[in-house]
Amino acid sequence: MNKKPIRVLLVEDSPVALMIFKRLLGATPEIEVVGTARTGIEGLELIPQVHPHVICTDLNMPQMDGLEFTKEVMAKFPCPILVISSSVQAEDTHTVFNLLKAGAVDVFPKPRQGVMGNFEVIRHELISKIKVLSGVTVFTLHRRGTANRETLRASPGVVPPRNTEKVLIPEQKRVDPVIQTVKIPSSYTPTPRVTATPVTPDAATVAASFHGVKIVAIGASTGGPQALHTILSQLPPKFPVPVICVQHISEGFLKGLVDWLGSECQLPVKIAPAGERPEPGIIYFPPEQKHLEFDSNGRFLYSIAGPVSGHRPSVTVTFNAVAKFYRQGALGILLTGMGRDGADGMLELFKLGGITIAQNEASSVVFGMPREAIALSAAQYILPITDIAPMILHRLMSDRH
Repeated sequence: MNKKPIRVLLVEDSPVALMIFKRLLGATPEIEVVGTARTGIEGLELIPQVHPHVICTDLNMPQMDGLEFTKEVMAKFPCPILVISSSVQAEDTHTVFNLLKAGAVDVFPKPRQGVMGNFEVIRHELISKIKVLSGVTVFTLHRRGTANRETLRASPGVVPPRNTEKVLIPEQKRVDPVIQTVKIPSSYTPTPRVTATPVTPDAATVAASFHGVKIVAIGASTGGPQALHTILSQLPPKFPVPVICVQHISEGFLKGLVDWLGSECQLPVKIAPAGERPEPGIIYFPPEQKHLEFDSNGRFLYSIAGPVSGHRPSVTVTFNAVAKFYRQGALGILLTGMGRDGADGMLELFKLGGITIAQNEASSVVFGMPREAIALSAAQYILPITDIAPMILHRLMSDRH
């Protein structure tokens, strides 16, 4: 039985660019261009007619630009959106991360030297991105003033994307945290466990487990900037411990992510300085192409060792370093992302007494990384993205007052 092709809607005001994209995508039977539109307004009218799995849109268009179009799509017809534009280069920080905040899942910079010189490379990269987007989870994002809740909704024939205007709130009943009962054998072998027995601890047990937290470490990949925004923007100026974040992101975009989060959060956000100790109330990221670890005195240490699970910086490398130095004083959070980076590191955190939280499937753009940690029984708490910060704040801040 042949798999049905991914249905793509192209929204692009340039006839030449539209022709090129149709040629790029028409080279594979895995993708079908089901509609084209010259403006965002035309694109909105076409969505309920052609039922796309993925929307590729330009940014600079007449009548309705790509940012406004993205907001309208996420409010009315949630669908994974890839913004293809010459205005989403690495230096276009404000534009790129506002698009992600509005609900776009990814961006694809139009080549500055034109397409024809690197046709095969660009075709492969574009098709790969569309394949990824066709399998992510998206949520309705209501415009400000129209509603303050988001509704979980699947796109036709696909598991849709995610997004966030301020916070991501799937329309679901609030539940107590899921706690996994985990036993690690003396000779640990990383074989995924399919089942785990959930229990609901009493409030005293949960509160006690957060006592003594000295650092928070967060790992994320696909959908991570939005998820990080949801958590980090809720942390208050006097947050009592350092926060270390490892985000898989295209080279050249890290500074933009740091600047964007810094403008959106109440805490300072910076690249971790080698040789310095992490300070309370500061959010740190590793530099590009370097693992972030600690020396024997707890000072930041860079490593250019090979990629782990295909990534440098790697979430697992940093989680392992945090576990080794902080042990039961560590709190590790694994968010949305493809692959399994971070799963083994989260298990190490758990084995050495740290607290571990995984984002749940319903609120993840891609459930790969959290699912792998849960399969290893490394996640004590499995929470919707919007419940993570409130839980940390309630437990961490109450312990210090």
